[in-house]
Amino acid sequence: MTQPLPESMDVVEIAEPGGPENLRATTAAVPRPAAGEVLIRVAAAGVNRPDVLQRRGVYPPPPGASPLPGLEVAGTVVDKAADVGAPGIGDRVCALVAGGGYAAYCTAPAAQCLPIPDGMELETAAALPETFFTVWANVFDRARLGRGETLLVHGGTSGIGTTAIQLAKAFGARVATTAGSDRKCAACHDLGADLAVNYRTQDFVPAVLDLTDGAGADVILDMVGGDYVPRNLKALAEGGRHVSIAFLSGHKVTVDLSLVMRRRLVLTGSTLRPRPVAEKAAIADALRRQVWPMLADGRIRPVLDQRFALADAAAAHARMESSEHIGKILLTV
Repeated sequence: MTQPLPESMDVVEIAEPGGPENLRATTAAVPRPAAGEVLIRVAAAGVNRPDVLQRRGVYPPPPGASPLPGLEVAGTVVDKAADVGAPGIGDRVCALVAGGGYAAYCTAPAAQCLPIPDGMELETAAALPETFFTVWANVFDRARLGRGETLLVHGGTSGIGTTAIQLAKAFGARVATTAGSDRKCAACHDLGADLAVNYRTQDFVPAVLDLTDGAGADVILDMVGGDYVPRNLKALAEGGRHVSIAFLSGHKVTVDLSLVMRRRLVLTGSTLRPRPVAEKAAIADALRRQVWPMLADGRIRPVLDQRFALADAAAAHARMESSEHIGKILLTV
């Protein structure tokens, strides 16, 4: 028999918009799964840039989502709605959620749950959903990166970057990346990057053109925005695809449309959090079929930076905002 669920749980909430110190450990009622959902006893939650933006008050959760931060969890299913077949109670899963991950229990759409890859520690799997869903949806679904093509990904040692490098290489692409130190560039090379540019000392545009014999990158995954966008366009190949997923340097840019037209460039982008469950379920299905076997046999792996206790979420956010991390930051419950 399953153990009865507690009425309350430990959580971390945003007391008010502001700095990391505004993350507060408290308690809240344990949620109950709605139709199509499961309840997960959380072992660990991933820390992501959108959590930082939500804490600052500039990225509110979508309607109906938990106000607690946290977009990915790993743990054990302890309850489920009557209409859910799988996963079952007792199954170990990781899940993409629209909020509520910074808690001891979290509801998740069953369709957005994935099994823990064979041989992977339960806590480690909390590093998978947000970055793998994002990279798959943007690099492979939207940009259609193909074997033999070249991907340029900025922020190569971020969670997104470490995932994009490994997935692109696993599917036969060449990878260029940027990072903010020689140490980080070395980490990108260790993950398989063919080129890692320290953007503090080198211009990535001529470096990418040199790598590709003047042709340019076929796909650019951009998290920077701002003045990077016109430079990215100069580094794109004819028919290249530019995918924006964040704008750390600003969302308003000036683009030379004549360049876009002459070179038949594609500018696109997406956000993941507000997309319907059905769309996220399709991404989950593709990952289960095409990527999870690579995680199980060790061809790719999540890169972990540090783990913090749930109550130390403020320190985890400070670590992320320092930009010293390489890979994912986790909160353990």
